[in-house]
Amino acid sequence: MKKDFLHLKSETKDSLEHLLERALFFKQAVQNKSCPPLLKGQVLALLFEKASTRTRVSFDVAMHHLGGHSLYLNQSISQIGRGESYADTARVLSGYVNGIVFRTFEQQRLEELAESATVPVINGLSDMYHPCQILADLVTLKELGFDLSQIKVVYVGDGNNMAHSWMVAAKILGIQLVVCTPKEHQVQKSLACFVKDSSVTFSHQATDAASGAHVLMTDTWFSMGQEVTQEKKDLFSDFQINQALLDKADSSCVVLHCLPAHRGEEITADVMDGPQSAVFDQAQNRLYAQMAILERLMGEQK
Repeated sequence: MKKDFLHLKSETKDSLEHLLERALFFKQAVQNKSCPPLLKGQVLALLFEKASTRTRVSFDVAMHHLGGHSLYLNQSISQIGRGESYADTARVLSGYVNGIVFRTFEQQRLEELAESATVPVINGLSDMYHPCQILADLVTLKELGFDLSQIKVVYVGDGNNMAHSWMVAAKILGIQLVVCTPKEHQVQKSLACFVKDSSVTFSHQATDAASGAHVLMTDTWFSMGQEVTQEKKDLFSDFQINQALLDKADSSCVVLHCLPAHRGEEITADVMDGPQSAVFDQAQNRLYAQMAILERLMGEQK
């Protein structure tokens, strides 16, 4: 039976920790130029409805390191752009490739494609979840020496796919997570219900939430496809990661941002480029997190 990676909700603590361990293994292997060609002869389709830098490049390079190949398809060069159904696209691609990364808008589109595909499907990003990014975040924290069961993570900003994915990961791993958003942009109620009675809490006061934090995390206030308005910028003005907010955190606090960043909006340039930022280490670790996912889903295919 084929495996998919659409979100983290089906993961266990052991399975998630194993992915993190494998990601760190692959990082060492790539640096030592000793990466095993586990996916030799296999092809991964990168089907993207949204623009990308990190997701596209990291999966492409991951397949190269693992001995396979990738094929990039966006709306302008695929029949999805002309109205072909996701189910039909999935069935066609399944006859050509060994796996599909789908980067899309609605989670429903992803699930429709995965249901019809006979090869593994990976969520390269949807409006609901961004599980590949969360793995890279967790790998970065482990690499920095943090005990995930003993840290306080504060997510500051929009209640979007990053907030949702962090919530799921925190529930599974027992991470103390505070999700701090404006009241007008809270996380979806279904996710709030999912993490009920877990180590996840909610706040609408960034300075209070940041107190004693070991990790401050944020994302853009405007997801792809959303209108950029001054009204929303004003609403989020108290939810910026800046030096004043960082001063409220623990002295060992690390700053994360999944990128791309809008400097001067959700994060200031001095913090993003400062000594407590792990933003670009985090971005690099997308590659190794992706390699771990690909090994799990495609490594046993003949």
